[in-house]
Amino acid sequence: MGSFSMWHWLIVLVIVLLLFGRGKIPELMGDVAKGIKSFKKGMTDDDAPDTAKTVDHKADETK
Repeated sequence: MGSFSMWHWLIVLVIVLLLFGRGKIPELMGDVAKGIKSFKKGMTDDDAPDTAKTVDHKADETK
């Protein structure tokens, strides 16, 4: 009951192929890869210092 035999995995594979079709699985994996790439890009963008928001306080004091 604890482990699955080779026949169990073969049946699961056949069912997955029938449900999604042969062309749908690579398309789905491509979408997952794009999502991971955009997530990583978003994480690196958050870590980068934002120089546009830097305020020069010395310029305000001279006025």
